[in-house]
Amino acid sequence: MTDVARTPSQLGNLIRRARRKRGLNQSQLGDLADLRQETISLIEMGHPAAKLETLLSILAALDLEFRVAPRGKDSELDIEDIF
Repeated sequence: MTDVARTPSQLGNLIRRARRKRGLNQSQLGDLADLRQETISLIEMGHPAAKLETLLSILAALDLEFRVAPRGKDSELDIEDIF
């Protein structure tokens, strides 16, 4: 199943769920991503000014990937049409 996040809050919730599923606390995830626990907390609360580099570090530490796709299941727009 693929989860979709369209807002910082939704992304934070997905990260929190993935962290908990792996049995990690925020400090442990911070260590894996080379970030402070406070940063992990802000991301999970949906802080809107998170740097892309920070988010990518967290996703990599959780063995997750970042994808860009057209919105919606029934979209006929191909990603190649965007670029």
